[in-house]
Amino acid sequence: MIFKQPIIASFFSAALCLTAVGALTIPQPAYAAAGGTEVKVIVNSNAITSGDIQKRAAFLKVQGKKGNLTSQARAELTDEMLKRVEMKTRGVNISKQEIDAAYANFASSNRMSVAQMNQMMNQAGITPEHFKTYIMVQMGWGRLISSRFREEGIISESDAVQRMLKDGGRKPVATEYHLQQVIFVVPSAKRSPALMAKRRQDANTLRSRFNNCATTRSQAKGMLDVTVRDLGRILEPQLPGEWEKDVKAASAGSTTKPHDTEKGVEFLAVCSTRKVSDDRVAQMVFSLEGTQTAKGQEQKAEQLSKQYLDELRKKGRIVNR
Repeated sequence: MIFKQPIIASFFSAALCLTAVGALTIPQPAYAAAGGTEVKVIVNSNAITSGDIQKRAAFLKVQGKKGNLTSQARAELTDEMLKRVEMKTRGVNISKQEIDAAYANFASSNRMSVAQMNQMMNQAGITPEHFKTYIMVQMGWGRLISSRFREEGIISESDAVQRMLKDGGRKPVATEYHLQQVIFVVPSAKRSPALMAKRRQDANTLRSRFNNCATTRSQAKGMLDVTVRDLGRILEPQLPGEWEKDVKAASAGSTTKPHDTEKGVEFLAVCSTRKVSDDRVAQMVFSLEGTQTAKGQEQKAEQLSKQYLDELRKKGRIVNR
């Protein structure tokens, strides 16, 4: 869960990106594994091989895509290589643990174990490694887009003041939440229904003893693999969609219910709340207009992504062979 710019980061999360892939159709009979090494495209000195294109075409096929899959695969991989180069340039690194967790979650959403997903990927000619690279790019690109929003999507204070003047000088009012995040860690390799149920029980035990945010760490002592993080003060428009309802329902000095996440089992503690109305609130509220719904978030994400990728294409060096 990313709280640096929660509402933006949340809709660029791996789960959202991978959900767009949809359910996979397991091919029958299975493909032969692709393995060509002939260089077909060079993007900023980085090679895309015939084997890469074959794997991506196989991936497109199990998604049910139609048309010239080889051509579509070449175009997708070209764009992804531009994104990978930009990720490296800007120091965006996705850990193996994050990728493996997203892969496991995707397998689960398609009602498969990781071993079954590996088998299907190999049989389809995609390979787990190719799909995990796809996941890595999706996650990294989401973080770049989130950063782009922070750089360019937030309107200036002067623009916010002008907007307020048009509204008769009225300043928006928002609730500010002081939050604490409590994570009962479950490594992706050990994630099982039984262990997740046990961790939920542990989380509820700690919640039942919760008094205030000052004592959370001392109360968590002796509990295995528990991380407590202070998230600071977060305005209501910044709350992540998956937590917004629960946080709003919780009073100060209480907690949300536990959520299963990529890290394990989590809950949020609401340390305190207060109503605020200042230029900072106006700046945030006006900047996030239109992104309060899933459709609005998706449209904003698509707009920023298209603009960013167009810039990379214009300055990139792409050679097709």
